[in-house]
Amino acid sequence: MEEKVSAAAGLHGRRGYPAVRSLGIAVDENNVRPGALQLIRELRPQWETERVKTKLFTDGITNKLMACYMDEGMADAVLVRVYGRKTELFVDRENELKNFQVLRAHGCAPNLYCTFQNGLCYEFMQGTALGPEHVQQPQIFRLIAWEMAKMHAIHTNGSLPKPSLWHKLHKYLTIVKTELITKSPGLSNHSPLLEMLEQEVAWLKEYLSPLGSPIVLCHNDLLCKNIIYNEIKGLFHSCPVVERRE
Repeated sequence: MEEKVSAAAGLHGRRGYPAVRSLGIAVDENNVRPGALQLIRELRPQWETERVKTKLFTDGITNKLMACYMDEGMADAVLVRVYGRKTELFVDRENELKNFQVLRAHGCAPNLYCTFQNGLCYEFMQGTALGPEHVQQPQIFRLIAWEMAKMHAIHTNGSLPKPSLWHKLHKYLTIVKTELITKSPGLSNHSPLLEMLEQEVAWLKEYLSPLGSPIVLCHNDLLCKNIIYNEIKGLFHSCPVVERRE
């Protein structure tokens, strides 16, 4: 059921990049269509809601993704991405939005139409979602490598990049302690497995930090189905969870 929230719009953005429209709408991840259509009424007021077609993509692991469109070929489609429950525990949504804008400015991400309370709306990229059989082809894996190199070469307005790797790893371990252990009486904060993981993180930080590896923007969700191939336009990687990594 669609949550009744005011659709009052605001704007937020990063200095030097276009402001992104913010809609006060929440979409039910278990029933995406009503909330998606509410968003479309705001983003595409000229569309007749009763004629809007929808397609729910089912390959996602944590997020729900629905395309809303009028054209049979989906050339005008708007993608509605609904965040999975509790994904905000390990994904910094504000930082994700900033990085999305940076990527778009460098031709590495689709047009971003708006944010809403628990997701994003952005441009639909026409093409084929790749599978394991595609990424084994030399012309495809070379394109993937090229796109990743392009992303890694991006510098954001001369700001000094800071790595998120160690902070993120410690955050994951904290989540395991607070979320998993509280629901699993057989586990404890002093589990040998947890202690071993913490020791490994400390060891990795001790030995890898002095190497001086470049800190770059990384995709962090490069599943086959997140890579869209269009024979005419080339390769697209859909909505990465971008962060700075060493």
